[in-house]
Parts: sequence; C-alpha cells; structure tokens
Amino acid sequence: MGENVPVRCPACRRAHAYTAPVYPCACGAPVAPPVMRGAPAEPITHRTWTDEWVTVRCGACRRLGQWPQPELGCPCGAVLRVPVRPVTTTNPSRLGGPVRFDPPGTGATRRETTGDHTTGPDAPGPATAPDTTAGASGPPPGQEPSGPPEATASTTGVSTVHTAPVPPPPPPVARPAFHPVTIRTARDAVTTAALYLRWLGFREVVQPEERRAAVSSGIELRGPGLVAQVDPTTRPVALRAVECLWLEGLAAAAVAVCFSLAGYEDKARARADGVGLPLFVMDLTGTPQPVNSPADDLLARGA
Repeated sequence: MGENVPVRCPACRRAHAYTAPVYPCACGAPVAPPVMRGAPAEPITHRTWTDEWVTVRCGACRRLGQWPQPELGCPCGAVLRVPVRPVTTTNPSRLGGPVRFDPPGTGATRRETTGDHTTGPDAPGPATAPDTTAGASGPPPGQEPSGPPEATASTTGVSTVHTAPVPPPPPPVARPAFHPVTIRTARDAVTTAALYLRWLGFREVVQPEERRAAVSSGIELRGPGLVAQVDPTTRPVALRAVECLWLEGLAAAAVAVCFSLAGYEDKARARADGVGLPLFVMDLTGTPQPVNSPADDLLARGA
C-alpha cells in the first residue's frame, strides 16, 4: 500500500486523505509513487503528456520507471495533481564513480565510470591488429586476375558462372518480455498501447495536445515515424476509422498502427490486410495481441 497523506484542495479548502496507487515493477515488487507530505496540491487546468508521468525508483531492484502522475478528484469539481518527491538518476558506485540507472525497456544497461575507464557492455574493447590474411588466396601484388570473378575457364573450355549466395533472412528481434498494465479505464488502455509501442522500438511516443478529426473515434498517439490510434470503447473499430488512420500514416510518411479493446469489423480487417496496416487487440490484462499479418510482421521485426 502507498503512503497515506493529507491533501487539501486549494479551491474549496477541503482536506482529503490520499493514498498513492501501487504498480508492479518489472522485477515483480510493488511500487508506489513517493507522495510529498505537506506539499500543496495543484489544480489541473491543462494537460500535457509530460505532466502525466513521474519517475519512480523501485526500492527492491533500484530500477527507474515511468508511472502515472498521482491525481485526486475533489467533490467541488477540481482535479488535483499530487506532488511526488523527485528522484536522482545517479548514485555513488562501489568504485567511486557515478552509476546510471536507465528506465526499463530502453535497451540501456548499467554502466560504471571511474576516471578514464568505463566498464560495461558498451565499453571499448582492446585494440586488435589488422587482418593481413584476407588477400592471401588472391593474386600476388601487381598481377591482375586472369579473368572476371564471375566466370572461370575449365579444362574443356566451357566457362562456369558462379552466382552470389543468397543472404539468410535477418533473425527475429530480441527484446525483453513485455510487462502489461491492467486495463481498468480508457487511460489505462492508452498507457498500455504507448508502453507496447516503445517496447516494439518506437521512441518518444506521446499523445498530441491537438485532437485530429480523422481519428475522432479513438485516442491518437504519435512518435517519430509513427501514427497510432487507440480505441478504448466497447464497439468494434469500423472501416472508416481504419481508412482514416491509414491515410494519416501516408500523409505523415509514418507507420500506422491500431489498437482496440473490442476488436474490428470484418470490412475493417479486410481493408487493413489490403493496405498493410497492423491491427492489435487488447484484453483487460493489458497484453496486446496481433490480429492480422501486418501486425505479426511488426511484432517480429520491431520498429
């Protein structure tokens, strides 16, 4: 359970007992945002994506994570933003240098720095001597090859053409397991979709402040090279919504992705298959599942 702190509404001066919500860390330990006792709450009059999240450190594994900003609704109608104690991203290491803890899912690793030496998987390795055996099997210096590389003459005078080998397909993208967020509200659905897109490799996934009419049936998420729509309603996504999202992706030269809680109409799925638009469906456990081939391809290759 989170810490129970008193919060006073600055609009009506009413006092409330507030307990911060608890979320599961990637290590499995419960984490609650550390609410600042005695700090004045701030009424929310304008929302931005950055104000919706706070950085919280897990007390078990010391991992930094992004969690929803604690909020409290007052009966007078005001929505209050409850302040959270800030955390530092550096701690003294056992070697005397700073230790950086990166948020989960970014692919970064722990790195320790001491003086001019850096340890970790991204530290530079020892210098290696240049390979001088690459041309051992070729002709001596100053002597040209006797013929083109693609054809060699046999003893019978018939040339044999050698074709280049076909490269193997790229291996599947290796990424850690996705940790879902239980969906209870429409905001939880948007949060899950944003976390899933970041897990796929998209960066700076945000919810634009301006709402576009083309995606009025859902909630829009954007990032560099990405246009996504999240439909948290209980109705299947219609054909028009899929077509509008696809056109939005074409106009922005970006990948278009759709998430839904209630699935898709048959015509919508058929059109998405035809234009290559990935469709995902989310259950209340917060785990998106691909429902067509473009979604399977996106899951396999990542962003």
